[in-house]
Amino acid sequence: MHTNYFQPSFKLKDKRREGAKVIKRYHAPATPYARALAHPKLSRAVKKRLRELYRTLDPVALLAEIRDAQTELGTRVDARAGKTVTPSIPSPAPDAAAFAKGLGKDVHPGEQRAIHRRLRKPYKKRVRMPSILDPHVEDIERWLATAPRLTALVILSRLAERCPSQFGPPQHTTVQRLLKALRSKTAGQIAAMESVGQTTSTATVHATIEASSPSADVPSAAQIAATSARGGVALGNIVR
Repeated sequence: MHTNYFQPSFKLKDKRREGAKVIKRYHAPATPYARALAHPKLSRAVKKRLRELYRTLDPVALLAEIRDAQTELGTRVDARAGKTVTPSIPSPAPDAAAFAKGLGKDVHPGEQRAIHRRLRKPYKKRVRMPSILDPHVEDIERWLATAPRLTALVILSRLAERCPSQFGPPQHTTVQRLLKALRSKTAGQIAAMESVGQTTSTATVHATIEASSPSADVPSAAQIAATSARGGVALGNIVR
């Protein structure tokens, strides 16, 4: 009732496309009740009943009833979830002036109303569990430094020779994950070292060029002027 009689809304009037742009035009905002009265196919008897019902409605009282119903709904949801619910005291008959005065203070910024969906708890980060390979990481890194092309099967066979009760085919995937992580770490270190070396060599070259003195092959300003003068004289002789 509150929405149909007291809340205006927009309705699409027409829509057209101009290339990639879509242009929409809307009717003036109106309530569903006003649109029903303006509809030509609605009978006079129906319009008369709508007007009579409209005269009996109070938007403030309707809004108060909606708030009470929402609070009751939230209380029932909490009770169904097994939470402790304090019995709600039935609200007295709504006073229009008092209710309208407190509308701006009912909901504060950030406050969750009774019917709002409950906020999800923050996801707990997973704690890394100790791995069966932790005591052998240093040995595996040493093997890879000696032979970088070692496969997970070879590493697993070496570990099985050491601890046959702990390592076997089921641990193949675990060794693969560790091998992938170690190679990614090594690749990142190599890339960082190469970038630092390239930056250092470039800076050294620029410093060498800037610090170098002018060579004897580069003519001075006086030599350029003398050459230009001799060229002018020679050009004059040719013209003559």
